[in-house]
Amino acid sequence: MENSEKTEVVLLACGSFNPITNMHLRLFELAKDYMNGTGKYKVIKGIISPVGDAYKKKGLISAHHRVIMAELATKNSKWVEVDTWESLQKEWTETAKVLRHHQEKLEASICDLQQNSPVLQKPGRKRKWAEQKQDFSEKKSLEQTKTKGVPKVKLLCGADFLESFGVPNLWKSEDITKILGDYGLICITRAGNDAQKFIYESDVLWKHQNNIHLVNEWITNDISSTKIRRALRRGQSIRYLVPDLVQEYIEKHNLYSSESEERNVGVVLAPLQRNTTEVKA
Repeated sequence: MENSEKTEVVLLACGSFNPITNMHLRLFELAKDYMNGTGKYKVIKGIISPVGDAYKKKGLISAHHRVIMAELATKNSKWVEVDTWESLQKEWTETAKVLRHHQEKLEASICDLQQNSPVLQKPGRKRKWAEQKQDFSEKKSLEQTKTKGVPKVKLLCGADFLESFGVPNLWKSEDITKILGDYGLICITRAGNDAQKFIYESDVLWKHQNNIHLVNEWITNDISSTKIRRALRRGQSIRYLVPDLVQEYIEKHNLYSSESEERNVGVVLAPLQRNTTEVKA
């Protein structure tokens, strides 16, 4: 299949990145290899979107530090970048809205490119006809943009993220439907996770299974941010588990300790609080 016939894809990873690890970066590489390998897609960019402080997760340090660490981790990447929009929101923002933000951003950028292209007018034509023709061409290009020309944003995650769809009140059912139906999911499965079984046992996931891409991670990697923080609290080395620049930044600012792990203790996670309140209302 020619490149022109392949669907361009932007991989979006949302999460705490507390801190970002080499495993997070590997997710992008694994997903890119898989998607490109299907012959149907061409991955053109990866986006890391750290969650804002309003998420209120236990042990979550300032988004300011988490964003900087993510930027340091992707400093030498030619295709993965960090986006701060989600982290700068005053209130916690649903993942479906983050996906929509990035999809609309892509659509707007393509529209700008098309509208800024010079419109050729034949000599002798009346200006009114030229304006009508331009309006028509802009409307037509906008419709084409929404279907063919714009890269598709897809959510990149691990199996634990997929299984979180089953946690009561953590997700709105309409948001899960929107994420799977409108965008799609690329899930990197870890050792010990039976993602396929989880999809089978969920009616909504089963309905959208064709838009869920499961990627087997044959070179197992069990690095997690939780384990990184635990090692740091115990004074153990995290070298080769996170990028060197991230390790240096953590040490310089003494970011993770027993005290930082107690942050937001007793506070209800933002999505649970919001969704539970809406259910009661």
